[in-house]
Amino acid sequence: MGMNIILFDLPKIRQALMPLSLTRPVAEFKVGILTLKEKWEKRMQTAISYATAAYLQAKYPCILSEDNLCINAAILPDNQLIKALKELPKECCLEKDGLIIGIRTRKLPEDFTVISPSYKKQGYLHEINALNHLTDIFALNGAQIQADFKLITQGRASAVIQDPHTVLYGKENIFVEPGVRIKAAVLNAEEGVIYLGKNAQISEGSLIQGNFALGESSVINLGAKIRHNTSIGPFCKVGGEVSNSVFFGYSNKGHDGFLGNSVLGTWCNLGADTNTSNLKNNYSHVRLWDYATQSYQDSGQMFVGLMMGDHSKAGINTMFNTGTVVGVSANIFGGGFPPKFIPSFSWGGSEGLQTFQLEKALEVAARVMERRKQTLTQIESNILEEIFNASKA
Repeated sequence: MGMNIILFDLPKIRQALMPLSLTRPVAEFKVGILTLKEKWEKRMQTAISYATAAYLQAKYPCILSEDNLCINAAILPDNQLIKALKELPKECCLEKDGLIIGIRTRKLPEDFTVISPSYKKQGYLHEINALNHLTDIFALNGAQIQADFKLITQGRASAVIQDPHTVLYGKENIFVEPGVRIKAAVLNAEEGVIYLGKNAQISEGSLIQGNFALGESSVINLGAKIRHNTSIGPFCKVGGEVSNSVFFGYSNKGHDGFLGNSVLGTWCNLGADTNTSNLKNNYSHVRLWDYATQSYQDSGQMFVGLMMGDHSKAGINTMFNTGTVVGVSANIFGGGFPPKFIPSFSWGGSEGLQTFQLEKALEVAARVMERRKQTLTQIESNILEEIFNASKA
């Protein structure tokens, strides 16, 4: 029997990745085609569990054995790193500049932020890529689409696109899973790969540039314009213009309007003609709300759009300012620009915010999920209640 693999969250990283980490372990973040957990599972060829915040463990359990390889969940795997971790001796820590990459141990450490003297230290000399900030999700997305594309499609044959009115550029860089439907679209993979997941649909008049990943059963609506380095997770419906953005899954932007350099969690909805600014008029770096300092901090990026937590919604014609952060289960509507930080369980917009009461928020969440034949479980309700209580503390 091989090593048992656990992906662990560092509290500092969890905080840096809020609001998206409020409802999930870091291992469940999507960047590229796959989640971080899926990337590790495919490369290590084994099932993986989580060590995350206590209130999430009921949904995302930790499985222990006599020989555990604990890996920093924020780190993106590559072949060199996989090799180093597989060769790691027992009771040894692989680290780089004081950062724990992985620990092979019988007993789960109580604190992953400090390397215990009980572990032998082994330095890692190569570069690592990791999700340290929200903006890394879209900044690293193009390269991760390419890496995942190679991982998923190697040695496999693509399904054939038979629609006579669909135009393909760079056909060798396009991979289509079974059940995909395409009508009268233009797919340009000359400058990046295009991956179309099982049973996905691309509607008439859509224009798509690689790198691009479309998740299982997702739909690109009529006349959509999808620009480079965009990932749309499973069971999404997306229209309008989208650039360098990531949809985790089960979220909709069904109509016209621009979304760029943005990340949407699950069960989000953007109303018709919702637009997101991703560039300031003075071309300066975008300041983004930071949960750790409870203040706006320089993101170091010129292009940043909308960061939206799970179960949040925006009404028709909503205008999001550059670098807007929206928490979990917020309902945003009305004219003008809403605040650049909208806490979880907020209700309103530019004219002020009220509390979106938990009972009502859970009703909406259950109703939305039922439309996709999903159920809001008691465990998920408990997670949302925990976030609600913390946001009002």
